Amino acid sequence: MYQKIIRPLLFLVDPEKVHHFSFRFLKIFINSPLLGEFIKSTFCVEDKKLERNLFGLTFKNPVGLAAGFDKNALLFNELGNLGFGFVEIGTVTPKPQPGNPKKRLFRLQKDQGIINRMGFNNDGLEVISERLKKNNHKILIGGNIGKNTATAPENYTEDYKICFEGLHPYVDYFSLNISCPNVGSHAKLSNKDYLFELITEIKKLNESKGVQKPILLKIGSDMNHQQLDDIIELIATTNIDGVIATNTSVSREGLKTSKKEIEAIGNGGLSGKPIKDKSTATIQYLSEKSNKAFPIIGVGGIHSAEDAMEKLRAGADLIQIYTGFVYEGPALIKKINKKILAEMN
Repeated sequence: MYQKIIRPLLFLVDPEKVHHFSFRFLKIFINSPLLGEFIKSTFCVEDKKLERNLFGLTFKNPVGLAAGFDKNALLFNELGNLGFGFVEIGTVTPKPQPGNPKKRLFRLQKDQGIINRMGFNNDGLEVISERLKKNNHKILIGGNIGKNTATAPENYTEDYKICFEGLHPYVDYFSLNISCPNVGSHAKLSNKDYLFELITEIKKLNESKGVQKPILLKIGSDMNHQQLDDIIELIATTNIDGVIATNTSVSREGLKTSKKEIEAIGNGGLSGKPIKDKSTATIQYLSEKSNKAFPIIGVGGIHSAEDAMEKLRAGADLIQIYTGFVYEGPALIKKINKKILAEMN
C-alpha cells in the first residue's frame, strides 16, 4: 500500500514539506488509541531473540532510525510503535539554527537516493532537551551532536561539550557527528589530531558523571583505507565505545539521474541505494582490520531485508535506516526483523 499508493502521492510534493506533513500525520494516527494499537501490532516484531546487548544497553531489536529524521525530538515515542529498536535524534547544536537556504532536500527517484544540504537545521539544545523529558522510556534514544555553523574553529570542542552536558540526562548514547559534508570547516572535523582532542575532552566530561553514557563516532562514507586505519587507531587509543558507519557521500559516481539534473541540484550529501556498497565496504574494512575490536552501527543504503543482512554479515552489530525508510515505508523495519529471525533458525 505504501509503495503503490502513499509514496507516489507523497513524492508529488516537495520533500521537506512532506517530511513535516508526515510528522503531523504520524503524531495523530499513532496517538489515536485504536489506530495506534493497530499500527503497533502491524509493524512491531516482538521477540527476545532480536535483543542485542551493546555498550551496556539492551536494544529490543537491531533496527534503528538514523539521525536526521527526528532531528528535533518530536516523534521518538511514536516511532517506537513502528517497530524500531532505537531512534537517534539530532544533529543537535547548542544554539538553534535555520540551516542552509531552501531548497535543500532532493529526491533522486531513479537511483532511490536523496541529496541533502540541510546544514544542521534544528531547534537547539534547550528546546530539544525539554522535549526529551517527555520520553516514556519504551525505546532507546541516541543523541547525535554537532557544532553550530557560526562557531569559530577554536570553539568546536566547546560546542560538543555543551551538547553533551545538556543531553546527558536524557539520551542513552551519544553520536559525535564529525562527518556531515553540509557544515563549514569539514577539514578540521576529519583531522586525526583534532578528533583525539575532541574525544578526549568528551570522555573526560563523561567520566565526571555518576552514570556514563556510550560515545560513538559517526564517520563519512568517502574515507580511504589510510583514513579508516586512523579511525581504528583513534578508537584503540581513546577507548571510545564504537563507530557509526557511514554518513552521506559527496560522490556522484554511477548515478542513473542525469548529469544535468545533478548539476542543477548542486552540493550536498548523497544517501540511499547509491552508497550501499561503499558503506558496506567501510564496515567490512573496519571490522576485519580491527579484528572486531569495537561495535559498529551500520547505515547507508538499506532498502531491503537483504541489504540489512549484508551490513550485519560485513560486521555491523546494529543497523540504522533513513532513506530506505522514506522509499520503502515502515514495512521495511518488520521485513528486516523477520529476516534476522529467519536467519537465526
